[in-house]
Amino acid sequence: MGRPVPYTDVMVILMGAPHESDQTTSVLRLVQAMLERGGRVQVWTCGHATHLTRQALGAAKQRNIASWTTSYPTTATLVQDMLAAFPDQLYWYGCQFCSEDRGVHDHVPEVVLRRPSTFAANSAATGKTLMVGVM
Repeated sequence: MGRPVPYTDVMVILMGAPHESDQTTSVLRLVQAMLERGGRVQVWTCGHATHLTRQALGAAKQRNIASWTTSYPTTATLVQDMLAAFPDQLYWYGCQFCSEDRGVHDHVPEVVLRRPSTFAANSAATGKTLMVGVM
């Protein structure tokens, strides 16, 4: 038997390539807004969205020539910061199959990898589900 999934108000399923649109920024802002209002949220990344929490991304993005002295955090850093700020409200899961299929073996330690067969348990442990991305 796998690890129990804590009940959450909302499950956000993030699928597809994170660079193909502004969906990643929208999801991160939505999740943060729900957390700030006391909501409990789980995020399940699938497909290329599993790349969002790679340790290889580092703490900050490359420098922006228009704002050379400003540091911009990577998505991995943003996720880690949110998980630290909302430890009993936010749970971040990555699809193990998608991660392995795409060579993503270096997730930040706070991300829990789960097999696709456990997706039903995650879905059962939430009040509402929002899917963002491609099928």
